[in-house]
Amino acid sequence: MPRFHRDLDAWKFAMDLAAEIYNYTGCHPAHEKFGLIAQMRRAAVSIPSNIAEGAARETNREFLRFLVISRGSLAEVQTLLLLTVKLGLSGSDVDDLIEKTERLSAILAGLINQQRAQKT
Repeated sequence: MPRFHRDLDAWKFAMDLAAEIYNYTGCHPAHEKFGLIAQMRRAAVSIPSNIAEGAARETNREFLRFLVISRGSLAEVQTLLLLTVKLGLSGSDVDDLIEKTERLSAILAGLINQQRAQKT
């Protein structure tokens, strides 16, 4: 059965989160442009990208693999957000972003569990 990534709540939420990460990192110091900012942006973009790529694959097993990769990128974003707090670089919206990463983590966990329950 074909899957369309644009129909998946996880993909929609991940797209919104990636856009918010871009806005959040736009306020960081220029000297972080090629370090922390670039890494956080790449990881954030990787989340919906891997959901989309997995959804386009032939089997549930392949889809599951890309969902797990997305979850790893999400953990990277969470870590980088927490690092901005430790470094004193965080803005006022960091708590909201961390909460959104936790919500997306739960959404991805549900989708991963659903794929694991289905036959490949």
